[in-house]
Amino acid sequence: MFTTSAFTFDHVADTEVHKIRKLLVTALDSKKTTDSLYTHLSGIKDRSALLNAYMGTLEALKAKHAWNPYYKIKYLNDSEKTFKGAVQADPHNIEIRFMRFSIEHNVPKFLGINKNLTADREEIIKQIDRKYYSSADKALVKTIINFLLESKRCTPAENANLKEHLAAL
Repeated sequence: MFTTSAFTFDHVADTEVHKIRKLLVTALDSKKTTDSLYTHLSGIKDRSALLNAYMGTLEALKAKHAWNPYYKIKYLNDSEKTFKGAVQADPHNIEIRFMRFSIEHNVPKFLGINKNLTADREEIIKQIDRKYYSSADKALVKTIINFLLESKRCTPAENANLKEHLAAL
């Protein structure tokens, strides 16, 4: 799957980032992929904000795949902490904001882990308006826009704006 874990994420090739993204999609429905990718990324020292966001996503996925309620809550709390640090380190990165938004959107509201939905949505839209996609490629930006539209969490004006951006991509 991966050749080495003795690198920092800043030196990872775009193809490696693409592999990680692809594996994250697989991890949504695979405990084995989640655990494998989590173990691999855990071994990387001096992780960047984006890589920490990937870790936060994997922690949330570990919560999804856990059967024990204690571990579900533990992993969600770990994820929340990890994302807080990732966003503080790179607050304008739409990929980081999108990962946190998508997790908070899908976590049951009663758990109280959805405090950043509005801030993340607004920041993502602001960066899309500026065409500042940071680490996100065109395909990912389309995915982000479609997710926002389907989330039903945007205002009608935001939806119209996002549809314009989507048509322009």
